[in-house]
Amino acid sequence: MTLRSILYCRHAFRQSHLFQRQASTLLIVEHKDKELSPSVFNTLQAANNLKNDVVALVCGHDCSSAADLARKLPNIKKVFYVDHPWLKDHSPDQYATVIHHLHKKHNFSHILSSSSTLGRNVVPRVAAILDVQPITDVIEILDDRTFKRPIYAGNAQAILRYKKDVALKALTVRATSFPTSLTIPKSEDSPVAPVEELPSDILKDPPLTHCVSKEVAKSDRPDLTQAKIVVCGGRALKNKQNFEKHIGQLAEALGGAVGATRAAVDADFVSNDLQIGQTGKVVAPDVYFGFGVSGAVQHLAGMKDSKVIVAVNTDTDAPIFQIADYGLKEDVFKALPEILEEVKKLPPRSK
Repeated sequence: MTLRSILYCRHAFRQSHLFQRQASTLLIVEHKDKELSPSVFNTLQAANNLKNDVVALVCGHDCSSAADLARKLPNIKKVFYVDHPWLKDHSPDQYATVIHHLHKKHNFSHILSSSSTLGRNVVPRVAAILDVQPITDVIEILDDRTFKRPIYAGNAQAILRYKKDVALKALTVRATSFPTSLTIPKSEDSPVAPVEELPSDILKDPPLTHCVSKEVAKSDRPDLTQAKIVVCGGRALKNKQNFEKHIGQLAEALGGAVGATRAAVDADFVSNDLQIGQTGKVVAPDVYFGFGVSGAVQHLAGMKDSKVIVAVNTDTDAPIFQIADYGLKEDVFKALPEILEEVKKLPPRSK
């Protein structure tokens, strides 16, 4: 072998390992085919906190628009894109197969997803395949191997640290714990990452599960987990009609989202996708209104990070008053119409 060949091989080897070292964090990009999930930006903020270079993974079928958006995300070095019919319904076992394939090739130090339904399904599968312990629902990144997560329904926090010899850290992060101003730049001059489309034959076995049907709830209201204002109702609203009449109308007037307690969901006032709490969704809006919400520990686990908490309840001993910034002892059927009337007098909120 000539000296020139040796130098070329050394250069190629160094460049290959340089990319593997720099592209150490794999971000799982959630999307709805043509648009990215809002939690992607929060998860990217968490990935940036690791101070590693970040590469993104977009999986799906006929979702090139999502890959095109992902390549415009700030600080993304590269986008891996897989298009396959088996990924149409975002099968978690197929995601795990793709990530396993990528990790064998690029040796990532971190794999990140939001603590969404998809993330909670995919990351543990990947961790099991790669024989590592995942850390879920991370709320703070202390360093590249030390993470904080809530335990006991949010009443305590655990600090977990991977051993130094653990090469891969598999994480899901709570999106509301990583507020961000990151957006997709509108300027055409903004840098974009290259997209590498992976061969579809990496998926050799059909999904272990398949989607039978989907029921998509359509609403003009903001997404509950992303809304700046949340209006939540409890069992005190008595029935579905009262809930929509009072909670729904106030949310509309404020330009906010509707939430509910577990008791209200169990009583069939609203669908379970509006449930806030330990077994529901976690919210951290600028303002949270709780009407007839007692503040059970399971519910508080899902909303106590709200910036301002307003509680209305007839029971002054209700636990929610202990964390509320503003509290009103009043019957919800008296307070809600009066508050709605005052809100309607305010100038329209800018969107």
